[in-house]
Amino acid sequence: MQFYPKVYRIRPLKHSREIQFDRGAFSGRCGRDYTVFCKQDPGFLKKNEMGVILQSFYVNCPSVENQAFNWWNVISAKIPSLSKIGFTALWLPPANKAASNRSMGYDTYDYYDLGDVHQKGSVKTWFGSKDELISLIDISHSNNLQVYADLILHQNSGADGQEVNPIDGVTRWTKFNPLSGKFPRTYLDFQPSVYETIGGLDPISFGEMPNLCHRNPEVYTQLLEYSRWLLQTIGFDGFRYDCVRGYGAWMVRAIQELRTVKNNLSFSPFGVGECWEGDYTIMEWMNEVNSWSDNPCAAFDFPLRGRLKDLCNMYGFSLQTLVQPGTLLYDNAALAVTFVENHDVAISDPIINDKMLAYSFILTHEGYPCVCWQDYYNWDLAQENNKSGIAALVEAHEHFAGGETDLLYCDDDLYIMQRRGYQNQGGLVYVLNNKPEWNGRSVQSAWNNMAFIPLAWRGKDNADIPENKLTDGNGFADFWAPPRGYVVYTPQ
Repeated sequence: MQFYPKVYRIRPLKHSREIQFDRGAFSGRCGRDYTVFCKQDPGFLKKNEMGVILQSFYVNCPSVENQAFNWWNVISAKIPSLSKIGFTALWLPPANKAASNRSMGYDTYDYYDLGDVHQKGSVKTWFGSKDELISLIDISHSNNLQVYADLILHQNSGADGQEVNPIDGVTRWTKFNPLSGKFPRTYLDFQPSVYETIGGLDPISFGEMPNLCHRNPEVYTQLLEYSRWLLQTIGFDGFRYDCVRGYGAWMVRAIQELRTVKNNLSFSPFGVGECWEGDYTIMEWMNEVNSWSDNPCAAFDFPLRGRLKDLCNMYGFSLQTLVQPGTLLYDNAALAVTFVENHDVAISDPIINDKMLAYSFILTHEGYPCVCWQDYYNWDLAQENNKSGIAALVEAHEHFAGGETDLLYCDDDLYIMQRRGYQNQGGLVYVLNNKPEWNGRSVQSAWNNMAFIPLAWRGKDNADIPENKLTDGNGFADFWAPPRGYVVYTPQ
């Protein structure tokens, strides 16, 4: 199996294209050597060493916030403050015209109508116009934020007519005549097809929406061109791939290997796949999609999210579970996009208690963390003016959460780890406490005779401020956290 682990030391093998990696990891996972085969120097593995994504939508957000056809402007107004806090990327909902003008966009109709063609009841999409979208992207770039598009490569909807597919004799809504004039479709472009009966790992379908056949050369070419257009013409910086188990991994790999030019420099997109499965299946998909790719695709860490949900919602959860195998963070942190909530699980399987425990974990550990808009704004977890919210954790992540991770101590109720620091990120000590009272212990850190201050903290029904710490000549100090809470200590 091929891996792309977190990199701190890179040693090329002589007379070879192989790259040898030494990987530091949690206690109980000794440094191991991996050999992966790359087409180029894998500098991409460090590109998200600093970065936090904001998922900039949730289900029915334009309606909930009375901002129908204006959502792009809502996001744009918040970009300068998000950049100042430390966010580095925005994940947007599907931007193309869907089957309805009041749709979240996951039922694609016209790929090239981004809110500039009058069809399906309006010119704008539910989120706004094409010009407003491009303005959002431009404002993001001027504030050093990337923008990721939600790419729907699987299902289509809102067809203009029905057709009988001669492969199986079934009548389906597969006649698409979008008014953009680009990428019209017929039954030849959908499954079942002369090119494949069914694609992907599973026969995944959403209602009666037809599934595109990517092995059809015309469909394959059209989707590649559409992706290139989003990157080079519209200005997106990467993609979130929806429902990746519904189609072949080679389709994602082909898009990931697209090359465009931005600011007179060669550019390759960021990518993260939604593989809503267990660790083994996610790693299987990643191995397939990233084999021989020079721009590997990340994946959302659904197994870790499941454990974090149990941490927050379940009485008696053992913190030792957080360091056990079975998460993408454990197996391949460099390509793990960690998250607490998203637009789907917030409805189907929400975290209802002590959610900040989970955010403190993903914003101090390795991986590429993603924050949910509803949590940050609607549920008032941002707390931008104090040390007990997501904003303080984003600051800690950007300025301190770099370098190798060392687990200093862990039992059922106390978890202490350190990040050693990397380049401009100074390192940190993170304490997570599952007891109903203050809890901590003396541990040996990587810093001798170093003063530490609490940068971010939170406790359940406890407003006490954690004390500053000073390590001795051997790096020892006692680090504590409040009841059912956490503290992020940073060296000074």
